[in-house]
Amino acid sequence: MRRGAKTLALVVPVLGAMSMIQPALAQKSGGVFKIYHRDSPPSLSIHEEATNSTVMPMMSVFNNLVIFDQLKPIGSFDTIVPDLGESWTWEDDGKKLKFKLREGVKWHDGKPFTAKDVKCTFDLVQGKGDAKLRKNPRKVWYHNLEDVTTNGDNEVTFNLKRRQPSFLALLASGYTPVYPCHVTPAEMRTKPVGTGPFKFAEFKQNEYIKLVKNPNYWEKGRPYLDGIEFTIIKNRSTRMLAFIAGDFDMTYTTDITIPMLKDIKSQAPQATCEVRPTNVNRNLIVNAEKPPFNDPKMRRAMMLALDRQAFIDIISEGNDDQGGMMLPPPEGVWGMPPEVLETVAGYGKDIEKNRAEARKIMQDLGYGPDKRLPVKVSTRNIEIYRDPAVILIDQLKDIYMDAELEVVETSLWHAKVARKDYTVGMNLTGIGVDDPDVAFYENFKCDSERNYTQYCNPELEKKFDEQSMETDIEKRKKLVWEIDKQLQEDAARPVIFHARAATCFHPWVKNLTTSANSSYNGFRYENVWLDK
Repeated sequence: MRRGAKTLALVVPVLGAMSMIQPALAQKSGGVFKIYHRDSPPSLSIHEEATNSTVMPMMSVFNNLVIFDQLKPIGSFDTIVPDLGESWTWEDDGKKLKFKLREGVKWHDGKPFTAKDVKCTFDLVQGKGDAKLRKNPRKVWYHNLEDVTTNGDNEVTFNLKRRQPSFLALLASGYTPVYPCHVTPAEMRTKPVGTGPFKFAEFKQNEYIKLVKNPNYWEKGRPYLDGIEFTIIKNRSTRMLAFIAGDFDMTYTTDITIPMLKDIKSQAPQATCEVRPTNVNRNLIVNAEKPPFNDPKMRRAMMLALDRQAFIDIISEGNDDQGGMMLPPPEGVWGMPPEVLETVAGYGKDIEKNRAEARKIMQDLGYGPDKRLPVKVSTRNIEIYRDPAVILIDQLKDIYMDAELEVVETSLWHAKVARKDYTVGMNLTGIGVDDPDVAFYENFKCDSERNYTQYCNPELEKKFDEQSMETDIEKRKKLVWEIDKQLQEDAARPVIFHARAATCFHPWVKNLTTSANSSYNGFRYENVWLDK
């Protein structure tokens, strides 16, 4: 369903460009990697936030137990490599995952890293113990984790309640750093301490985030850079022009839209721009507790009103993708293929037929041309949220809804929708790992903090568990498609489209690999160097 090959031809093919690795002898040490940032992150604590505004600048401060290979574009089971966990084994029919930990690693404040830190991290995320996270968006990722046990300083075991093959992939996400026991959650929000290749130096709201080289990094010879600076520029046109002028080495991840790409290629033809899926979908969220939207018929009418292709044509000149909750193929492993997607209610090509059904539902509920429903559409105050929100408001007019836009300060958005302080919203949902265990449990499990629409279907949750335990990939795919189809038809969180966007960098940036199936991985930067 993706179109616009002519536009995509303007850029270097994604996988080819991302796989180019510079010869080892050419590497240079030194220099500060300058990247612009789109906004001030709500905090610097990765475990407390649900945005790559935090993950992108902070991922290089930390290590995980395992990580998706930073020199490969696709994060998958095949590209998981050791990090703080040197090796691992599955035991007890897949219910125990045991790690041997790397020895001699120190936190940035000089204290030693041990198995205790791993246990503290996952106790924290699970809500155990005295220390508490202020926000805990991924607690539900670990609903199947019974506990974490240690054996001395260098061995740790994750004890699962049932088999879950994808658990290792969850640990490899940029969202899963190991935190120190001796630093409080409050301190991690403003002055994070990690073991990674770069150390946190300074954060000034609405101005910059600065990182400096960790001279005692456990991987000898890394990082090459002396530091990384993220300069915060909220206006998209201003930051793009600054990149073109050479003030920055790289853009914020996937910040460049298809229309903007033409300007960059004409004014900075030497720049490499990689267009790729972001694994961030635009979706309609409706608070199921607020009348009259507590009626599932009304939510279905809103779902049927969506002209998804119109969003795609306007925003990306036809280059974005239609899909359900899972990232569509070919980059996505679990997304519904076109022949399955076309069977989902609301996804058919006859938009007027869908809207006629929606208007009939609204009329049955007492609305019509002479009695229209006023509604406020809330969204985050950055362009990638506002632009589709305007289109949504226009489309809702066709089913007797008169909507006005409410923009919410970016640092407040996720907290606002998490506490259900909205009625209707234009939302973006990023999937931290291309795996159904992330997408389904995080967004649709009854008790998940990120279940913004309060959709709760215990019978469907049993299917979540069924697909999670399945080891046969093809069988699991069919289960995933069935679940995804039901979520869309129930208007649980109707997906409008999956975005494609570009990350651009100048030719002096070397050994950079950007992630092709997630906007929440690929920011370690320990292998990047500058040829200036």
